[in-house]
Amino acid sequence: MVSLTNAGIAAPSAIGAADLALVVAHLVATAAMAAILWFVQVVHYPLFAKVGPDHFVEYERSNTQRTSLVVGPPLAVEGLTAVLLFVAPPEGVGRAIPFVSGVLLAVVLLSTIAVQVPLHGSLSERFDTALVTRLVRSNWLRTVGWTARVVLATVIVWRAVRG
Repeated sequence: MVSLTNAGIAAPSAIGAADLALVVAHLVATAAMAAILWFVQVVHYPLFAKVGPDHFVEYERSNTQRTSLVVGPPLAVEGLTAVLLFVAPPEGVGRAIPFVSGVLLAVVLLSTIAVQVPLHGSLSERFDTALVTRLVRSNWLRTVGWTARVVLATVIVWRAVRG
């Protein structure tokens, strides 16, 4: 019978339950945020222009409140697990990938605070096609950033499981 070891493939190490929960929670939360961002980028933000000026302010205010309910939980889990992965990385993970991933998280959060939140603030006062266009274009940084974080979170899981 061929085993992984005699086939030249090292068997995964035993990872503790807490470390496994940490890396999986981080990957799931990060993937959820990336999926949300792709939906927002490709579907949601471009459709803002279709709402029209008559009802847009009401729509935008409701949109902002409801979006917070959707992104809040995964963002909180992602932030907490990102810090834990840097402070106490599981065996085999090291600090380099959690650090780079954390820098990416800081960049997308800074973009959110400095660019997207002010744009949403302006749009909650008045409809402006130029602002909607700027929102769609500027959101690519967050979409790509969160997608890159999914790749890094996957590597973190793989390294943690491999030990």
